[in-house]
Amino acid sequence: MQLTLHPFIFAGKTPMDFFSIAFKLNKEDNDSKLTRMSFIKDIEISTPVVLGPMAGVTTLAYRDFMKPFGVGLSFSEMISDCGLFYGNKMTMNYYKTSKIDHPVGLQLFGFDKNNSLKAVEILENNAEYDILDLNFGCPVQKVTKTGAGSAWLKRPMDEFYDYVHSIVLASHKPVSAKIRLGWNEKMINYREVSKMLEDAGISLLSIHARTTAQLYSGKADYEILRGFGREISIPLCISGDIFEAEEAMKAKEITGASYIMVARGGLGNPRLVSNIVHLDRGEPLEPEPTLLDQVTWAEEFSNMLIDYVGERTAVMQLRGLIPHFFSGFPGYKKIRAEISMEIKTVEDLRKIFAGIRNRQKL
Repeated sequence: MQLTLHPFIFAGKTPMDFFSIAFKLNKEDNDSKLTRMSFIKDIEISTPVVLGPMAGVTTLAYRDFMKPFGVGLSFSEMISDCGLFYGNKMTMNYYKTSKIDHPVGLQLFGFDKNNSLKAVEILENNAEYDILDLNFGCPVQKVTKTGAGSAWLKRPMDEFYDYVHSIVLASHKPVSAKIRLGWNEKMINYREVSKMLEDAGISLLSIHARTTAQLYSGKADYEILRGFGREISIPLCISGDIFEAEEAMKAKEITGASYIMVARGGLGNPRLVSNIVHLDRGEPLEPEPTLLDQVTWAEEFSNMLIDYVGERTAVMQLRGLIPHFFSGFPGYKKIRAEISMEIKTVEDLRKIFAGIRNRQKL
């Protein structure tokens, strides 16, 4: 699909100055529909779908697999600043990107300004990325007990500002941040934190619509964020409970957000991304995927992961990831058990895929 971007100047500002909306004319579209393009600083984002960071999931292979379904921006797994500083081999793998993995943000987490500044320097000297993302939203205790992740939400605001502003000044890439509504229901401080982050110079704000105390329980509260995207001067990305395209668009409308973060809802369900993009463009939804569609996608992702990390490591990771592609289909429990318990080699996995295809032909 050939698209032509029509740049413009809005209120005396260029896209380099702040978030703006541009329009692209799709020359192949007989109805001459306009498709919205957006910018985070000077980074062009083609769709409103952001692939959220998930530990153990959003590897380079997963990001490359999801990109063609309509992901506008991807984020890496969390990268520890100390892991970078001390040269941890596994941590170094987290910042790898590919030619199609753009635009991409590398998500950094830490509790100490000096360590994080050293980590930013390491990333700038060794990684190819577009946005530096700061994690202030992870609720997991092994992260928050160090003062990192969403523990920043209850740290002194001046210390928080100094940490973020110092990184913004040091980074040659746009800096984004992800937070939660607050530490718990008695400490809902996303408004104060958001204002501080804007003042510190970030270019994109992502909010998971739960508190730290909730972890991933209960429901994401988008009502509390009603209209918030129109109250701030930088783009807002919303996160939490995005499992259906219609739910995603409703949450986007309620909050006035520019972007929708797809995380757990997209795992094994890449068509969710496609359908969010379709609804955003006023296009009809694609039909629900068939089991054969899911097998094809599961096999494609498996092959990509094997190519990137090798058979042994890939098989270990695929045991936990591939069952998601078959959730909700008849025979899911049997398929999950086979994949989780029985695969030791790539050939074992391919036999399971072949068996699913053969059963569908009967």
